[in-house]
Amino acid sequence: MNILFIGDIFGQPGRDALVDRLPTLIDERAVDFVIANGENVANGAGITSKLAARLLAGGVDVITTGNHVWRQREVFPFLDTSDQIVRPANMAAACPGRGLTVRAAHDGDPVAVIDLLGHLFMDSGLSPFRIVDALVDEAGAMAETIVVDIHGEATSEKVAMGHYLDGRVTAVLGTHTHVQTSDARVLPKGTAYITDVGMTGPLESVIGVRTDIIIQRFITEMPVHFEVGDGAVRLNAVVIAATGGRATAIEAIEEIL
Repeated sequence: MNILFIGDIFGQPGRDALVDRLPTLIDERAVDFVIANGENVANGAGITSKLAARLLAGGVDVITTGNHVWRQREVFPFLDTSDQIVRPANMAAACPGRGLTVRAAHDGDPVAVIDLLGHLFMDSGLSPFRIVDALVDEAGAMAETIVVDIHGEATSEKVAMGHYLDGRVTAVLGTHTHVQTSDARVLPKGTAYITDVGMTGPLESVIGVRTDIIIQRFITEMPVHFEVGDGAVRLNAVVIAATGGRATAIEAIEEIL
């Protein structure tokens, strides 16, 4: 099985580029299952049901999210009703949505997707390490292939999660910082890992936002209104090859569109 995971999609530039490129990318890489982090799809802050539906219609099988998932209240009912979108599992149980879902890949085999929020510097309220064992057990009862998105700030927390789950899941993939790291590898017991997949969004920007706005903020230390950058788009992703629920390879992708 080949799994494609798309890094944080940022605003209209990111989603337009992804929808345009994804069908060809699926063919080129013989992809069986597509996961995309969509928490910044709506103008860089959250996701709406309409935009989620566009990504799903464009070829994405499951959308993961993160700390901005509540920025667009309109999406709350969609989170409750759709099994193609997940929010971090270590948020309060009363929150809309689910942190684990299982969907069939193109060949019919089930794929479980778990969404976690980092605890360090993220105010998640609950460390993902407190709940991940039960989630992996639950996922393993339904699917051989298990992919974990850990949406976090601290590289140490993501690296630790990768090693903690090594051999128990197919992949542990970091998101949130929007900068692709150079440590993609298969860990010793067969789990694919990368600290951050990166971003699918404006190339000439500061993690998606217009460069001049962010520079002004750093110079003045005053609040500013964020605006999504424009121009060329960087598409960051990883492709994972897996057999029997264990990864055999992981390749980081960077394309300028």
